[in-house]
Amino acid sequence: METAIHTSNTNSQAILSIRNITRVYTMGDQQVHALKGVSLDIQQGEYVAIMGPSGSGKSTLMNMIGCLDVPSTGRYFLEGVAVDHMSEDQLAEIRNKKIGFVFQTFNLVPRVTVFQNVELPLIYKGVAKHERKIIVEQAIQAVGLTERMKHKSNQLSGGQRQRVAIARALVCNPSIILADEPTGNLDSTTGIEIMELLNALHHKGHTIILVTHEDEIAAYAKRIIRLKDGVIESDYLNQAELTMV
Repeated sequence: METAIHTSNTNSQAILSIRNITRVYTMGDQQVHALKGVSLDIQQGEYVAIMGPSGSGKSTLMNMIGCLDVPSTGRYFLEGVAVDHMSEDQLAEIRNKKIGFVFQTFNLVPRVTVFQNVELPLIYKGVAKHERKIIVEQAIQAVGLTERMKHKSNQLSGGQRQRVAIARALVCNPSIILADEPTGNLDSTTGIEIMELLNALHHKGHTIILVTHEDEIAAYAKRIIRLKDGVIESDYLNQAELTMV
């Protein structure tokens, strides 16, 4: 059953608010309109899936939410702060402090340990060594990899690598966990394990935004936003979301 979401003109309680965002790319003599006036609010603690076919604008919207790109026009507020006109350095700081990324390709450093991979964002953040140790060990424990802490990432299975990526996303206590096709390089059984882990994190209060083209993966989310041709085609509550067994 689907319940439509109607985005208001302003929502000061939202963890992120996007208003009339457009994104235009110039390719040679042509202009590509990837987003055409997208507006949405996402609340603290929501679990949202963003879906759409190739060319729908979902990857562009993900880049906007993750502060990897800025809009051509429109506004983006993250925890009430306007980020749409920030400099590259300011956006990098926002990404490190506010966004926990989980990528399809894991993006781990292959020849260093699980601990060292998870520790990296804290080093960039300037956290003291003794504090890093506590935070990293807690994050690794949260994803069930304590016994693999000293293993190098190239010694792990795909599912274990994705767990490391999720632990790395958690260490800075981000406002949002942004997962881009997190099961795309995993077999179906391992993919379910990763989705159950994200489910568990959501139940602990984390805000999760999931970008996927797979209906069975989006079904874990409580709200589904579908894009088509650069606009939001539908935005509804998923009242039949999958739960952990």
